[in-house]
Formats: sequence, structure tokens, C-alpha cells
Amino acid sequence: MNMESPTPLSVGHLPQQVAFHRIELSAILGIYGRMVAAGEWRDYGISCLRDVAVFSIFRRTAETPIYRIEKRPKLRSKQGMYAVIGMDGQILKRGHDLKTVLRVLERKLIRVVE
Repeated sequence: MNMESPTPLSVGHLPQQVAFHRIELSAILGIYGRMVAAGEWRDYGISCLRDVAVFSIFRRTAETPIYRIEKRPKLRSKQGMYAVIGMDGQILKRGHDLKTVLRVLERKLIRVVE
């Protein structure tokens, strides 16, 4: 009779989650902080799912997000794993480099400050 102790589930059996790394969050929170200071944005939410990590930006708490910053690693070799998506679901910018993709939001900050 084999009396082996139960082994913990290996990483391959657990559903993987996509998440933003510290450097990615730093870039996102940089633009977020400037827009909060300008009075344009008030809240955010982060979702880490199996295929996508989403940073949702809200103008007011408890409403639909005005922007979503998505990270989809499966699209890395295609059109790029980062995207900024508007309230209506339109992709405003997609690419391989997060800072380049976030520039679409930088333009909105410049308009607010002017």
C-alpha cells in the first residue's frame, strides 16, 4: 500500500493569471496620477484573469470605465499585447511597447492642462 502524502498541485494544473508587472504598473500609475491631479479621473480597478489583465479607469466611482488598459500576452507575436480601449469598446491604440501605447492617454492629459 502506497502511503505517499498528497502533493500540492503543480503550477501546470492551476489556471494561470495574467498580471501587470511592477514596471508596467509604474508606467500606468504615472499617467493615472497626473490625470487625477488634473481632476479628470477619480478611481481605478485592476482585474487579473486567465487571458488578460485589465486596468480600468473611472471618471467617477461606480460607473463604467472610460478607458481600459489591457495586457493580452497571447497577442504578443501578433499586433502587440498592450491596448488602450475606450468606453465604447473601440481600440484607441495597440502595440508591443506599453509606454508607446499609453501615449494616446498622454495626449488627453495635454488637452486637459492647456
